Amino acid sequence: MNTPMEPAARPNAVRAGAPGRKRKRRTYLVLFLFWLLLAGGGAFGAKLYTDHLRQQIAADIAAQTDARLTQVQQEYEGQIAGLRESLGSDIAKLQAKIDSVNELLAFTKDSASSKTDNSNQLYTQLSELQKKLEALQKQLDALQ
Repeated sequence: MNTPMEPAARPNAVRAGAPGRKRKRRTYLVLFLFWLLLAGGGAFGAKLYTDHLRQQIAADIAAQTDARLTQVQQEYEGQIAGLRESLGSDIAKLQAKIDSVNELLAFTKDSASSKTDNSNQLYTQLSELQKKLEALQKQLDALQ
């Protein structure tokens, strides 16, 4: 007596078991490949996104740096212009003083019958003023 569970009573039972195992394996293989595709796609997407963020941050930093450099350059040019103006006015004042001392020396030299200490003091002051004028002129040339 064969019971319905025995394999001899059901000749197709051996064949029915094999395709079921292959189907399970195929299902697992498809699920594994799908999971692998999702994981790979996620990693690729994350890489693309981080590259995009990196480029965006680099562009932002470059823009900020350019803006700051422009600001510093404008401040520097403003300071240079101010120094040129102040040195120019100082040089003009010193030149006026030197000219007046020269006139005074010429007058003193013409009016003095002999060499005096006043004449020597005026020449000394004239020499000092000339040295200061030359130093200021050098500073102005260095700024340009």
